[in-house]
Amino acid sequence: MGRIADEIIQEVRDRVDIVELIGRHLTLKKSGRNYVGLCPFHSEKTPSFNVNADRQSFYCFGCQKGGNAFTFLTEVENLTFPEAVRTLARECGIEVPESREGGPSHTEALYRANEIAQACYRKALLVPGNPALAYLQARGFGAEAIEKFKLGYAPDSWDAVANALRAEGISPEIGALAGLLAERKSGGHYDRLRDRVTFPICDVRGRMIGFGGRAISQDQEPKYLNTPESPIFRKRAAFYGYPEALAPIRSAERAVVVEGYFDRIALDLAGVSNAVATCGTALTPDHIRDLRRRTGEIVLLFDADEAGQRALEKALELLLPEGLRVRSVALPPGDDPDSFSAREGEGALRALVDSASPAIETVIARVAAGGHDTAWKTADAVAEVVPLLALIPGVVERNEYATQLALAVGTQPRYVEAAVDSQRRGEDPRDAVSVRPRKSGPEDRIAAQLVRSLIEYPALVERVSTDELLTLLPAGPAAEI
Repeated sequence: MGRIADEIIQEVRDRVDIVELIGRHLTLKKSGRNYVGLCPFHSEKTPSFNVNADRQSFYCFGCQKGGNAFTFLTEVENLTFPEAVRTLARECGIEVPESREGGPSHTEALYRANEIAQACYRKALLVPGNPALAYLQARGFGAEAIEKFKLGYAPDSWDAVANALRAEGISPEIGALAGLLAERKSGGHYDRLRDRVTFPICDVRGRMIGFGGRAISQDQEPKYLNTPESPIFRKRAAFYGYPEALAPIRSAERAVVVEGYFDRIALDLAGVSNAVATCGTALTPDHIRDLRRRTGEIVLLFDADEAGQRALEKALELLLPEGLRVRSVALPPGDDPDSFSAREGEGALRALVDSASPAIETVIARVAAGGHDTAWKTADAVAEVVPLLALIPGVVERNEYATQLALAVGTQPRYVEAAVDSQRRGEDPRDAVSVRPRKSGPEDRIAAQLVRSLIEYPALVERVSTDELLTLLPAGPAAEI
């Protein structure tokens, strides 16, 4: 790619609002004349990343990275300098003459290929009588919703997208690299998505990076098929619905995370516009880091079945150490957001999200419901939740949940706290809540004598406070008397 004229670079720099640009990637708060936020280039819990609107620059006092809008874009989106200039120029409406030395860059060609595929899918969906349109209408999608979410249809054809790319001068190799085409063993390429409703997946800048495809016939497997990862589509970091959800996430100061494309759409239609969906993967550390830069509270809305509960606990393992406040929505068994909204109404779905409980409380309730009528069951229940409690950074919050767990399973908070402390030291928490017999020691004999004295002389009970009594008792389970 040829050199971009200095005057064009300067014009783009003058036109870009660096606060708005960086604000797409992390939450910024006004602090004097600057804006501050959590640095996207290293892990931190106290904001040290500063943006100066007057100088149109940024600097992190933690990792010492700094620069201007071009620098930020090259770092955070892995672009070359010319690609960053051209990207921002397009947003500002500034024309950058194409170099005669070559065509668009490799990365730009991938974005272009996805745009061509989206146009093909959108056009195919509007063909009267096609099965995808009938499928969407049966699910309650009218023309307005179809347009709002840019839904499309991958035709039941082997070369619809391949032909569209060829007509626009995009090579099959680029189409395959973008994940739109697959290569035949015998040579040549064919369309990867066929006879499916399509969902466009975009990055935070609104650029199309991939597609999700939903089967429309009962016997079609798998039910969901995504285009594979590519140089611009990293599933472990991508969210469906991200561009539209960014402003609502900042406004609501929380993000709602779901697992399915239709679930995300159902929430948006219900007025919960700060929702995003993962793209065929569970939540990953990359997802968590991205969300943490934008908000301090996450609402998880997973299926109520066993798989959904496992997904909830796996997500908590990643979210809790980051100091995020995590809530969860309990849907009725067998429901997902889409089916619940269809049956109960959009208002009911919105109210359910608004009343989301702390996710740890959901886990505690599930464990307690499993029964704790024996010491062994109590110990097992405590040991199941303790690894999550140990991940909570704040001691007050951690101990409050320890007390809730103790009350829910019928044991003493100090036993749960001891198990949490064991877990945080890297020990087996079951040792701290074990019900296995142990040898009596001096402390046990003292405790036994104390209890016998209180039984023999009841008047002593009124003269000894509960707190004083607890200090006299050993830390472990009471000895036999």
